[in-house]
Amino acid sequence: MSLITNVMDHSLDDGYAEAAARRKSQGAVGGMPKTLRAKLGLAGGLVLAALVVTVGAAQARVAAPVVAKERQELIDRIDRETETADKLEGSVDQLRGDVSTRQRAALRQSGGSETADLVGILSGATAVHGPGVKLVVNDAKEASTGGDGNPRTTAGFSDTGRVRDRDMQRVVNGLWAAGAEAVSVNGQRLTALSAIRAAGDAILVDNKPLVPPYTVLAVGDGDRFSTRFQNGADGLYLHALEENFGVRADISVVNDLQLPAAPSVIVRTAQPSTEKGTT
Repeated sequence: MSLITNVMDHSLDDGYAEAAARRKSQGAVGGMPKTLRAKLGLAGGLVLAALVVTVGAAQARVAAPVVAKERQELIDRIDRETETADKLEGSVDQLRGDVSTRQRAALRQSGGSETADLVGILSGATAVHGPGVKLVVNDAKEASTGGDGNPRTTAGFSDTGRVRDRDMQRVVNGLWAAGAEAVSVNGQRLTALSAIRAAGDAILVDNKPLVPPYTVLAVGDGDRFSTRFQNGADGLYLHALEENFGVRADISVVNDLQLPAAPSVIVRTAQPSTEKGTT
């Protein structure tokens, strides 16, 4: 109890009390200014501060409706442009379907129904289904974005486990070499004119960015098709990525795969040259 009583009676440390007494004796105690000049200066400062605050509040109050109006106009403009873009996208899809129908009709007229179907499958203009393999390729669990956009150029493991466009190119080419009749990546049907490129850290298939995991579907001869790919050079390359960089890959045989048609197929035909002396 004596300790509690002492704490209550001496709530302020003696050193602080001594310092306060010394400041008071030296005339350094803070408070309101004593002289008229000091009082006028303080009053002028307070008036100036109040004026600045008042003017700022008035300007903010006047500008608030203008800012809100501009913000709403911007939102309305974005909504209108988004609606227009959606309509144009729908028109593009409709035109693509019309073009594909006309192309198939032209192929049937020139080469017969069976030839047209075969050409449509090989060109990617026709949706296909059949047995094949499903290959899912994904970044390593610890992978992250490299500073220069090239994951394999850095020393850290976390930057070496990202799947690059070059890896996907080798995987797709390996599937074609193993006997694939049709291939798609994340739902994008590949054709003879398809390109797999990189834009920063993203992999583009026909200029459309894809995100991992990358699901590759390939129609082919089932088990033998899978074995040929895995024993080939590109299948061994993918296995090396798994062993050395932690890239994840899973391949399975599927009895019936559904591959969509390519969104647009450009028909190109060779024309004889009209210039003399050319072959």
